[in-house]
Amino acid sequence: MLMPMAALKQAVSGVFLAALVISILVVNLLSTMLSPGQHFIPFAPMLMINRRKDVDIWNVEQRIVDWKPCQWWKAKPLTRSGFADIFDVDYFIQQMEGFVHVVKELPEDLAGRKPVRVDCHKRKGHFDYVESVLPALLDHIFIAITPAMSQRSDRYPIYAKAARCHACFEALRLVKHLEQKGSQLLKMIPQPFLSLHLRFEPDMIAYSQCQYTNLSQNSIDAIEAARAGRIPWAGNAALSWRKRGKCPLTPKETAFMLQALQIPVETNVYLASGDGLLEGEGFTSVYTNSYTKSLLLNETSLMGMHGNSRAALDYYVSINSDAYIATYFGNMDKMVFAMRALRGLSKTLLLNRRAFAEAVYHGLHGQKLTEVLWKTHKNDFKTGRASALPDCFCQSILQNPL
Repeated sequence: MLMPMAALKQAVSGVFLAALVISILVVNLLSTMLSPGQHFIPFAPMLMINRRKDVDIWNVEQRIVDWKPCQWWKAKPLTRSGFADIFDVDYFIQQMEGFVHVVKELPEDLAGRKPVRVDCHKRKGHFDYVESVLPALLDHIFIAITPAMSQRSDRYPIYAKAARCHACFEALRLVKHLEQKGSQLLKMIPQPFLSLHLRFEPDMIAYSQCQYTNLSQNSIDAIEAARAGRIPWAGNAALSWRKRGKCPLTPKETAFMLQALQIPVETNVYLASGDGLLEGEGFTSVYTNSYTKSLLLNETSLMGMHGNSRAALDYYVSINSDAYIATYFGNMDKMVFAMRALRGLSKTLLLNRRAFAEAVYHGLHGQKLTEVLWKTHKNDFKTGRASALPDCFCQSILQNPL
């Protein structure tokens, strides 16, 4: 008996959408994970905070909101990009059974062909997967989707969302040797500790098109070499860009913000940062109990590990740390935030660069700047802002907000 065309299209749509979302999100999110001219007004020098007794950012009044995996994600189903270097492929395929059939190699009749590209960039405006992508798949059989598709929030069925969330979190496990090395590194860090993803590398700064004052000549040279034709913002455009929170925090600014959040300077801090971190002494001179993988692991242990593998160690440590703070909400941070939410670890926070830049722009410094930062981040932490990926995690009200 032939299946009605409408049912056939719905069935094909289901399989396609699950495969589509998984392939794009995994390749785009995971492969990149483990990768304005006016001068900024400097804030006042570091100050000793009058610390509230036994109160830091993690011990403010009871949180109002937490994030839990959405029920439709947790429900069981009815029935070469570098990914394999980091994650256990066989485990991933096994975990995705019932959601979508994943293969390691293309069938012979497709292996020699080039896929038809389907443009899904945000600039396309409203976009519907079923209406815009499925016809191309049915016509050409073999298509490639622009990576930006994983960033879209347009309409797609709940079963496709469930497949994506399951693929990005529960189906992921580091390959054995990375997990073992990550476990070794975790045991070497003095407990308890805070993992800080501090982003102030030359390429990061060059990409932001921001300018900074009071940097060392070595840092200036490294940033200029990384700009590769990107011209920094200047004049009012630079000021507006910075006020919007688009400029990465310097290590010194980060240390100041952690002090404002009552994080004691004797805290054990693991710096989940790349080897190219600039101006690191601006942080480590304040938080002296700071550790990195390069400091804890011998050179032989890290030899031969490429950037993604090294980032995987930071990822492993961060999802298992007592607390996690990000200075920039990039792909790795999104994964760490979500994995910590999945594990019920709520001591997770994104530093509010915009609040800091606006306060400094308005001339706040010293204790007044500290008070503004404390109030902003207390509200961010209590309400769970930026704590998880909203597509996969739903708000769970812990108490009625006052």
